[in-house]
Amino acid sequence: MLKWRLSQLAIVLPEGFLDKTLYLLKLIFDPFVFSRFASAFIASLFWMAAMTKFEITQAYPFMSIAPALVFVIGVFFLGEVFTIGKVVGLVLIILGTIVTVKF
Repeated sequence: MLKWRLSQLAIVLPEGFLDKTLYLLKLIFDPFVFSRFASAFIASLFWMAAMTKFEITQAYPFMSIAPALVFVIGVFFLGEVFTIGKVVGLVLIILGTIVTVKF
């Protein structure tokens, strides 16, 4: 979402420090950008809740799935390049997560 929105806005930072600061504040409060920050905050709350229910050795390997999700979302929604190397990496990430959790 963040990459999509920033590419739509065609960011060009102003020259002056004050102008840059005001521009970045305006950018942060863009509804799409702000929703991304809010969702990251909510995700961190869920992570803290998960840490109260699961051992870290069980919960943390699932964080390695994030690059796999980024790959899938990037290919299907953002038009990223689909390569065999990326698929092999994706498979290795998933296998590594399974091995880490099961053994």
